[in-house]
Amino acid sequence: MSKKKISIVILNFNGIKHLKAFLPSVLEHTPQTMEIHVADNGSTDDSVDLLHTDFPRVIVHKLPENYGFAEGYNQALKNIESDYYVILNSDVRVTAGWIEPMIDLFESNGAIAAIQPKIRSEQAPDFFEYAGAAGGLMDKYGFTFCRGRVFEELEKDQGQYDTHRQITWASGAALFIRADLFHQFGGFDGDYFAHMEEIDLCWRLRRAGYQIMVEPASVVYHLGGGTLNYQSAQKTFLNFRNIYATLLKNLPRGRASWLIIFRLVIDAGAALLYLSKKRPDLVWAIARAHWAFFGNIPKILKKRKAEQKLVAQHRIGPANTTAVYPGSIVKEYYFSGHQTYNELKHAKK
Repeated sequence: MSKKKISIVILNFNGIKHLKAFLPSVLEHTPQTMEIHVADNGSTDDSVDLLHTDFPRVIVHKLPENYGFAEGYNQALKNIESDYYVILNSDVRVTAGWIEPMIDLFESNGAIAAIQPKIRSEQAPDFFEYAGAAGGLMDKYGFTFCRGRVFEELEKDQGQYDTHRQITWASGAALFIRADLFHQFGGFDGDYFAHMEEIDLCWRLRRAGYQIMVEPASVVYHLGGGTLNYQSAQKTFLNFRNIYATLLKNLPRGRASWLIIFRLVIDAGAALLYLSKKRPDLVWAIARAHWAFFGNIPKILKKRKAEQKLVAQHRIGPANTTAVYPGSIVKEYYFSGHQTYNELKHAKK
């Protein structure tokens, strides 16, 4: 096993229930040589007291307020020196041997920047979990999906994706990342608050030539929706707003402009779909997301310029587009009826 320092870091906000349910698995399956940190995001419940009394091994960091997922991790990781960070949701149950294959993969190739394990559902353990499944992917139009999860369709894990391979983004539910690269590339975009921040960071890393991987030999179980329910209006708002910022920051200007216009048309279709399902709250969330994005374009462009400098400064090769899906996941799912990854026209086994 590597002698490098490995730190598991869990962000908590009023999550005493999750800490009681899931932290024992982390303690059980994490070697004593590795540090386990919990950064508390200004909780008002008894989370911190619980950690001090019931989990003395855990190193507790008290943040003065709720910074959200993205900036909360930025604040916490500033104070944790390590070679590798394991960014772990508080509602994740880990299993025996979940760390070793990840570190072995890192040390086999210095161009690997981040890795995610196979993520199954805590509620339906035979199935993949929405937030990452067997590897995060993105099509050429910026729509995200996973091996094992296409839109709302979750597959049963039958070993069909038990090979490690390059992906476009690694799930923030259980994200292994080289600590130096996290900081060199600016960490998460704190303005995202939550959702899409890991996709944005992974994109920056790939633009600099790095690889993002999935390693199914490591398995974790994610409850999901622990902070925001997957069908909540606030999650819809964050996802729609943050993907536009991600496209604008990471694509060439011309391509970003036309793709944003194209996505607006697709979003109109999504709004009609939500209306048909009697979810006007989600329609309103999409509208709010558009206004929030367009109102902040000057600030996003300023960030784009700063992040371009970071990418140029730390580049190790040409932009890595290996794992970008060359087709349209929207077309294949809604018009061709392809509901699983292996059914997709350009799926790489």
